[in-house]
Amino acid sequence: MPTLERVLATVAERVTPDSDERERLAAAAATLTDRAEAALADHDIDGDVLQVGSTARGTWLAGDRDIDLFVRFPTDYDRAELERLGLAIGHEVLPEGHEEYAEHPYVTGSYEGFAVDLVPCYAVDSATGIRSAVDRTPFHTRYIDARLDDDLARDIRVFKRFLKGIDAYGSDLRTEGFSGYLAELLVVEYGGIAPLLRAAADWHPPITLDPEEHGTESFDDPLTVIDPTDPERNVAAVLSATNLARLQHYARDLLADPRETLFFGSKPAGLDREAVRAHLADRETTAAAISFETPDIVEDQLYPQLRKSLAGVVDGLERHEFGVIRSTAIADADRSVLLVELADTTRPAIERHEGPPVAVRDHAEGFFESYVDDDTVYGPFLDGDRYVVERPREVTDARDYLDSDAIFEVALGAQVETALADDYELLWGEAVATLADEFGTELAAYFEPHP
Repeated sequence: MPTLERVLATVAERVTPDSDERERLAAAAATLTDRAEAALADHDIDGDVLQVGSTARGTWLAGDRDIDLFVRFPTDYDRAELERLGLAIGHEVLPEGHEEYAEHPYVTGSYEGFAVDLVPCYAVDSATGIRSAVDRTPFHTRYIDARLDDDLARDIRVFKRFLKGIDAYGSDLRTEGFSGYLAELLVVEYGGIAPLLRAAADWHPPITLDPEEHGTESFDDPLTVIDPTDPERNVAAVLSATNLARLQHYARDLLADPRETLFFGSKPAGLDREAVRAHLADRETTAAAISFETPDIVEDQLYPQLRKSLAGVVDGLERHEFGVIRSTAIADADRSVLLVELADTTRPAIERHEGPPVAVRDHAEGFFESYVDDDTVYGPFLDGDRYVVERPREVTDARDYLDSDAIFEVALGAQVETALADDYELLWGEAVATLADEFGTELAAYFEPHP
């Protein structure tokens, strides 16, 4: 069996950019920086341009062709001016670029085969004085760069590749994984990938790391890494408990059986309709899918709303005592789906409702009087020391419930609720298999799960 050190070295060789890629990236970044500085001068702005991110720090993976340039404005510009002039400069640097929006708009495009983001920000004196979230990014670059040597840079690249291989890389709200900056901080904190993996294998969340010993009180997150440049920020705030556990699982797996395949995981083959039907038949469950047009919002707004809506639907089903085995939300640019797998789809016409003990006189008499003349209930009667009634159940069929206005009584994301109000389709039982045409890979992940 290969040793961990040998596997890490082999992966490093595969993910380290060669000299040609480095030279081409440096040349492209220099040209774009010159263009941005010239545009600042043309607009008579006393600002500067800074390359940030992994390509600035030398911790990018071979083939990840991203260049992030921040155009820094003096703090006496108001937000509207920064956005207007930032976009103008972005378009001058990238004439074929287009606008996207994070906390504020920026221009993105391509140059010489590299994906380029031109982001305006404020030139603040410290990360604690930021006026927008992106303002702290230059401080991250400075902090990591001051602590890197070739060995740590190598280990950062290998750790990022490991996180990608186990599907835990990315701080977007769809993934809820490890950001590049978080990955870099962890490797620096532990002095390399091997000690990091050994430590992670034994973590007992919640974990708090404070690289600069700011002494900030712990956040309510499974992993807290206090930002060295901003003591009020948890760098790992987006990281889900699932992805933290995923790192722990695969760290143990790699330490027990070192192998390259964990770093270069492949997506499961998508399921077709027949395979989905076969899974449902084997499981003897009923699948229900609420399918609707994807709201026209960015992914970082969409996925929190999908998760909130899915949780609301599941809660509604469980409150009416339909057994939910598992659920998931899936989406693409056109269609979103809330998928629920049910153990029970019908309930009896009545439900048991217990009152207080008879000895609790005021409450017991109130309960009794509420039902004694109600012809729709069985009882009140005594079961042990309590009054009990058996009353008509409000909802007896899960399919009818999901296909009614009752689902609008659960907690839904605002834009999801609007989309459902416009129109939705309830796919029931084997009809869920039709989703395989569009979401075969996602259904494979659901019906053939792994850590």
